[in-house]
Amino acid sequence: MIVSDVADIVVIILCAVGLLFSLTAAVGLLRMPDVYLRIQCSTQLVTLGALPLLVAIAVFAGPISSYGSRALIVAALLLVLAPATSHALGRSAYLTDVPMWPRAVRDEPRD
Repeated sequence: MIVSDVADIVVIILCAVGLLFSLTAAVGLLRMPDVYLRIQCSTQLVTLGALPLLVAIAVFAGPISSYGSRALIVAALLLVLAPATSHALGRSAYLTDVPMWPRAVRDEPRD
């Protein structure tokens, strides 16, 4: 019974952390001025928002169960693919001359 209570607490904490990061990333998507900063917020939403929720599923269902193992596989794929896709989006935006925020400090690749 104690193990179940501890697991429930861990699941609640992981869900709260995931929802908190998802909320901050959603607010960031609305408030950021240019596409490059919005890409950063969307990557935060995917990695820091979804990963704790997927780990919470694995803790709740057990890592050996069908739901838990699938959640861990998706989490591992997100850890690899989210930074790669954000880099590809940022690079393609930069190469197609999408303008930066006018008050940006500097454009390092162009300098």
